[in-house]
Amino acid sequence: MSDTIESLLDAELGRDAPEAAVELARQLGERSGGGAAAVLFYGSALRDAALDGVLDFYILLDRCADWPAPATATLANRLLPPNVGYIETELGGQTLRTKYAVMSLAQFRKAMSVRAVDTTLWARFSQPSVCLYARSESDRQDVRDAVRAATLTAAQWAAALGPERGKALDYWRALYARTYQAELRVERSDRGADLVARDAARYAALLPAAWRAAGVDFDQDGDWLLTRFSPAERTAAGRRWALRQRLGRPLNALRLIKAAGTFDNGMDYIAWKVERHSGYRMEPTEFQRRHPVLAAPALYLRLRRNGVLR
Repeated sequence: MSDTIESLLDAELGRDAPEAAVELARQLGERSGGGAAAVLFYGSALRDAALDGVLDFYILLDRCADWPAPATATLANRLLPPNVGYIETELGGQTLRTKYAVMSLAQFRKAMSVRAVDTTLWARFSQPSVCLYARSESDRQDVRDAVRAATLTAAQWAAALGPERGKALDYWRALYARTYQAELRVERSDRGADLVARDAARYAALLPAAWRAAGVDFDQDGDWLLTRFSPAERTAAGRRWALRQRLGRPLNALRLIKAAGTFDNGMDYIAWKVERHSGYRMEPTEFQRRHPVLAAPALYLRLRRNGVLR
């Protein structure tokens, strides 16, 4: 019997992770004073099982106001989630760098819907993640259901936008190529294909399970899949995707503008990124930390003078 989408995601979300990542997730979850339903760990540190880069977490709250932040930042998070932040923590004699995103669980669930215009979140959480902190078993189940919705949404778009016949990885690659085109990205355009290739068995098992759960009409012959969409259905799906394509980058740009004023400890994050990628070490001043938008032009010129930016 084939694995169900639920069994595959339960196993994935419940995987072991480094103790340091588990401890960071616990600290982030408790920072809200009981308002955090769950914390998800995802991204390159999870994929590479490495702690020397930045560890990425999503903190899911009952309400945006449960996270300690200025009222303006809380309002911005209600309007255009998530808010983001950065911290450096000493654990076991090692400096761990953490980038986190904060939003309510209700916002997270809504973003996973196949009707969502913004592709960013459901595309991200159709990729591997681990639930390292949950306030209760009910909260853990709610998060699993949201990640399941993300996976079904991704699978449905993969069927509609991908080839009529192909292997599972062909559909995932076609999907992520389209989602990357709809977003502001600094990575190479073939980054999505790399992610799929690195976890091929996972994606191969996940797609038919997700299609069965979503009611996608398809046939399977060994590794080969055949979707049954009429030309009219594919045309309609293409029109719906075109809207997401048009709105994706403006939405991403709005989030970047918002982050300029709400990114918690953003200047320290920039300093670490600059040093990691160029070797140039900069120590942010208190003025830069408190007023990142005002400090940005002078910082840009300084980095240009020192050959960091070209």
